[in-house]
Amino acid sequence: MEIGFSTFLTDEGISPTEFGRAVEERGFAALFLAEHTHIPVARETPYGSGELPRAYFRSLDPFVALSAIAAVTERVRIGTAIALVAQRDPIILAKEAATLDVISGGRFELGVGAGWNIEEIRNHGTRPGTRTRLLRERVLAIKELWTREQAEFHGEFVDFDPMFQWPKPIQHPHPPVLIGGMGPTVLQRVVDYADGWMPFVSSVAAIDKLAHRIAELNDLAEQKGRGQMHVSVVVTTAVPADDASKALDRLADLGAHRVIFNLDALPTDETHSVLDKYAAAANHLDSTESHTMG
Repeated sequence: MEIGFSTFLTDEGISPTEFGRAVEERGFAALFLAEHTHIPVARETPYGSGELPRAYFRSLDPFVALSAIAAVTERVRIGTAIALVAQRDPIILAKEAATLDVISGGRFELGVGAGWNIEEIRNHGTRPGTRTRLLRERVLAIKELWTREQAEFHGEFVDFDPMFQWPKPIQHPHPPVLIGGMGPTVLQRVVDYADGWMPFVSSVAAIDKLAHRIAELNDLAEQKGRGQMHVSVVVTTAVPADDASKALDRLADLGAHRVIFNLDALPTDETHSVLDKYAAAANHLDSTESHTMG
């Protein structure tokens, strides 16, 4: 099972290049960045139980930051967790993602979602009630642009005649598309037009609740003729470093392909310290698996 991280990089914390090097040097498998284009001052949409974190207001653009990370790393997978596709032009997004896959040597993964901040979504000209259908069409249109010499798409929201667009991604047939979310219809969307599911769990205790949904996803994939190995499960979690060993043990038992720990936006020294703690938890998992195999 692979281990990676997701965070909001900001203008106040560790730099993209320093973060990328720190994750890769410790042997972790992946690095994902979150996205918010802006936060409207007049807010209506509630955020959990508390104030919206400062990082949401100050996050760097994930594609620009990932380009910087790609330039100073060689192995670590890079991606978005998540890109707010309902707020992005699909033709531009297809080109940005393909370019990032090329300059990273085929290491990019596109984590997507429909978004939750209603007033932010409205500012982009998207009607919140249509955002899930819009997400599907834009992802399908992006795949056409990635995989066809002359791409064409005609849908309810996305409509364009045949066009040329390069570069094409290095990965074949295209970079993995992962859908984030825990809603009742998310698994159907995953098997319909994605390559993997990115569920979120807030604690170790919440992990066990994933078991029946992972089983449901595998059943749906089989019914769709895709098979379990063709739909990955990439679990994102807010479990702190002190509980990471427990979380990793349970998620390994559930058959998760990768675990992404969400990190707070922190200064450089604090980020290194937190990564070291997670590295210790990863070493525990490696030791446990080696002992079991032996």
